[in-house]
Amino acid sequence: MNQSRAQRVAQLMQQELGQMLLTEVKDPQIGFVSVTRVEVTRDLSLARTFVSVMGSPEEKLSTLAGLKRAAPFLRGEVGRRLGLRKSPEIVFREDPGIKDSLHLQDLMRSLNRDRPHE
Repeated sequence: MNQSRAQRVAQLMQQELGQMLLTEVKDPQIGFVSVTRVEVTRDLSLARTFVSVMGSPEEKLSTLAGLKRAAPFLRGEVGRRLGLRKSPEIVFREDPGIKDSLHLQDLMRSLNRDRPHE
């Protein structure tokens, strides 16, 4: 499979999943979530979907569990909307990059506070 096709499918999936999670998935366990990126395998069999989840650790776990339950519905809809013969299996993961960047921002703020002003 062409790598650029997998990248195009990943971009389109990110857009579709983001829109569907915002407007169509009505699971009350799914809190505020945004799709940060999608990585699709070259053979289009698997789509690792990274999400940013707002809330407490318990709310994040609840949201990830709700996303796991919604994955078969989302897989079918994405395949239909993108015109794919075989839709990739969708696996949701929390995006560690968001948490890491927030931690770095906090560290930088603390450094600026501790530094004497000149």
